[in-house]
Amino acid sequence: MQHILDPDNEIINDWVREQRLPKFRAGQIRRWIYASGVSSFSDMTNLPVPVRQRLAAHFQWWTTRIAAHQKSEDGTEKLLLDLADGKRIECVLLRDGERRTICISTQVGCAMGCVFCASGIDGVDRNLTSGEIVEQMLRLRRLLPDGERLSHIVVMGMGEPLANLSNLLPVLNLASQQEGLGISPRRITISTVGLPSAMRRLIDSGVAYNLAVSLHAANDALRDQLVPANARAGLKSILTAADAYFAASGRRLTYEYVLLGGVNDRRCDALELAGLLRGRQALLNLIPYNPVAGLPYQMPSARSVQNFSSLLEQQGINIQIRRRKGARIDAACGQLRRSRASTPAQETKL
Repeated sequence: MQHILDPDNEIINDWVREQRLPKFRAGQIRRWIYASGVSSFSDMTNLPVPVRQRLAAHFQWWTTRIAAHQKSEDGTEKLLLDLADGKRIECVLLRDGERRTICISTQVGCAMGCVFCASGIDGVDRNLTSGEIVEQMLRLRRLLPDGERLSHIVVMGMGEPLANLSNLLPVLNLASQQEGLGISPRRITISTVGLPSAMRRLIDSGVAYNLAVSLHAANDALRDQLVPANARAGLKSILTAADAYFAASGRRLTYEYVLLGGVNDRRCDALELAGLLRGRQALLNLIPYNPVAGLPYQMPSARSVQNFSSLLEQQGINIQIRRRKGARIDAACGQLRRSRASTPAQETKL
């Protein structure tokens, strides 16, 4: 059975033609899927019953099952999803004032090897299909009450998004269409550790999403330790590619820096980071580390975060400190999957 959530419009168009249905039926089907929030073909009430039955016989809607659903007092909700092949991924809904942001995954695991991250501890199993990425978005949208809608997408979940661009870009194109989720490209952010060749491919695609580059260190020696994938590129090459993306897209870059207590949160680190970013039209997002069980890295002290941020501001760097959300529900990427690694699949109805 084909996955109806595959964002390739021709899948539905072809089926409508094969069934000798009027062309407008394809648009009706897509609106039911992406605009209405229904979750079964039987709910598509303006389609004839035989058409709904034939859709159900030909297409699969949900390929995932909800293995766990956690809620935090700050409004954050996290889903652990079982994929059809038994693998597991995570996705998150974040509430912040009027914003309703979803954080989605692009891979099962991650190959970048960031030593402080739960997602990549066991490496990468495979890329997610486009349909599996879309499914996360729709699962998370179903958590919203009537009258609320998704406003932002961040591709910062499990995996390296730029390592799965072929499957990701059609999803984001769908998300930004009015027939899709209707989310402006200006409210869509792709996070990467920095893969220069893939960043150039992003430029060539002509998209104008926000790009967030995860630095975590201001020199190659330390970054090679924290982000082993850095050894294949190096900071100079990554920053050059990021500058080129800014020049091509006009979208201000964000640089992300996870503060690890006693590792990269020292005065010398702040001054070196300021030197690296000075003169660039960018926002630096400082992220106090969210500890992961079994890993030796610690959250920095409040004083350390304050001193680090103050030094950067004195050097003219535009910064923001990310507030921790969902800390009590394993909201850091990969934590819930690891904590439930031996838990049998158990579907949860929403």
